[in-house]
Amino acid sequence: MELTAADEEFRAEVREWLADNLRGEFTDAVGTGGPGREHEAIELRAAWERRLGAGGWIGLGWPVGKGGRGASLTRQVIFHEEYARAGAPGRLGYIGEQLLGPTLLAFGTPEQQDRFLPGILSGEVLWCQGYSEPGAGSDLAGVQTRAVRNGDYYAITGQKTWTSLAHVADWAFVLVRTDPGESRHRGLSYLLVPMRQAGIDIRPITQITGTSEFNEVFFDGAVTGVENLVGAEGDGWRVAMGTLAFERGVATLGQQIGFERELAAVTDAARTSGALADPALHARIVDAWIGLKVMRYTAIRTLSSSGDGTPGLEASISKLQWATWHRDLGELAVDVAGASALVTDGPPYELTDAQRLFLYTRADTIYGGSNEVQRTIIAERMLGLPR
Repeated sequence: MELTAADEEFRAEVREWLADNLRGEFTDAVGTGGPGREHEAIELRAAWERRLGAGGWIGLGWPVGKGGRGASLTRQVIFHEEYARAGAPGRLGYIGEQLLGPTLLAFGTPEQQDRFLPGILSGEVLWCQGYSEPGAGSDLAGVQTRAVRNGDYYAITGQKTWTSLAHVADWAFVLVRTDPGESRHRGLSYLLVPMRQAGIDIRPITQITGTSEFNEVFFDGAVTGVENLVGAEGDGWRVAMGTLAFERGVATLGQQIGFERELAAVTDAARTSGALADPALHARIVDAWIGLKVMRYTAIRTLSSSGDGTPGLEASISKLQWATWHRDLGELAVDVAGASALVTDGPPYELTDAQRLFLYTRADTIYGGSNEVQRTIIAERMLGLPR
């Protein structure tokens, strides 16, 4: 990306604001929200979301008329990179800002935009994503959660799983089946559902890291108004696919800066312990560095070619790249640590960063569309191979 003088001024503005605001109570939240730590410092991170909103740093790329700054793709990338470099707190509002907000701008009614976008922009309303189900993880076309219309509302029954941060979310966007007579991607609808109501039971899932970021969500007659249907009834598949495209957009560049910090920590650990002298480990660290550069250039090319920062099917390539790379980095981290990676210190038996990275990244190749699903998309939809 070629940067103008105005872009560099914007970078300086971002850096100055972060330096001025990452102080006091918020320093306690710095570094949290990384792999396996998304459950930590919730109150501080919620306050940080409100601070970001007050500073006008949420919805940078959204239209000015909808409360955003109308920032170019380049400036959005600059913000995400500087945010990651500053080690700022893990975002609680990511799902609202990066997934639902763009979806409403693309598919929502003016009334839905006016109602829901301000809460996201201010950092005051948190969202979660109700896609995966026990019998339909990466296979969204297999969704079975039902929504039955009764006058001016829908009644929802079913179960979602792996729902990140459902325990703190105010609202969820939920993919449901509104036409039981249809199968697969037909007959699905996209509903906005208030989470704090009778008929919704949220149960934390204890992960391999011993923490609980994910949740099971049970719907037993939970309701939402018909005005909270995004797109037409039965058009949920198209809207849901739009959300997935936004999920793999410009924020991936900031994600890669976080990966860069993790790789630097692994490299420093190898240098300190002497493991860097091992030719095999040294080669793996070099390969990780190369892989990180390849990811960056691939992401920039994909986002630039899309015009609006919303990747198409190429997003499956990026997901396949970073998920595999990150999992391999977790394996490298514990190999660098050596035998000490097999044990924890005494009570309370906290995991080291290397152990946490290793355990959490086992999920990277599964959530958000498994590697197998991404390869199928690439094969069938991009290369035209038979099913």
